[in-house]
Amino acid sequence: MTELVRESLRYRELIWALALKELKIRYKRSALGFLWALLNPMLQMLVLTLVFSTILSMNVPHYAVFLLSVLIPWTFFSQSLSYAADSIVGNGDLIKKIRVAKLVFPMAAVVSNMINFLLSLIPTALIVLALRHPFHWTWIFLPVPLIALTIFTLGATFFFAVANVYYRDVGHILQIVLQLWFYVSPIMFSIDFFPAKYRWLFKLNPLIFVLNQFRLSIYYGLLPALDSIIAAFVCAFVALGIGYWIFRKHQDEFVFYV
Repeated sequence: MTELVRESLRYRELIWALALKELKIRYKRSALGFLWALLNPMLQMLVLTLVFSTILSMNVPHYAVFLLSVLIPWTFFSQSLSYAADSIVGNGDLIKKIRVAKLVFPMAAVVSNMINFLLSLIPTALIVLALRHPFHWTWIFLPVPLIALTIFTLGATFFFAVANVYYRDVGHILQIVLQLWFYVSPIMFSIDFFPAKYRWLFKLNPLIFVLNQFRLSIYYGLLPALDSIIAAFVCAFVALGIGYWIFRKHQDEFVFYV
């Protein structure tokens, strides 16, 4: 883990440059450009709000805020995985030509989506104000779950980046996994919506603690319990430890497969 921190600091400028490059490529020839970073979660929110608060009559005040409070961090997580899964294979020519720490590529994918996440907080705050939902002081707590989510995301991206090098079907399988993961996460509903005897199933989801912390801070104006914070970081560091161990074990073989 010490090596991960050391290599991240050593190549921080390259990681930043690759992250900006990825963003430019992503929005190249797009009329709205970086505005899509703001519009994508907003459009998702509008559709889901229409379905669940209007058509299905979900009795949740300011459902748009309720939804966005978790949809924004989920989008950061899912898009980071999607882009990082192809980060090694997509930079195969560069890896063959230049000797560089391979971890910079999945890390750049996470950084680029972190920029999207931070930009998405702007329209989220505007919607909170527009709906006259209380703007809670607990927003200042958001860096804590964000750090835990970033650590967990890094671990997951290391794993899927390696898996995709050896099995190119992983990119397609990942989209199915993310879709299933979305529905078993407390995004559209609170786990209180389900019968008590089934709630333990949701607690098997390692993201449930960190996602719930975002909702508590933004929507409810509450601070999470200490055991929830500890659980989020335990899940995060376990994921990072496993993901980075697998990545480090196989990184020298990438040049033969990309």
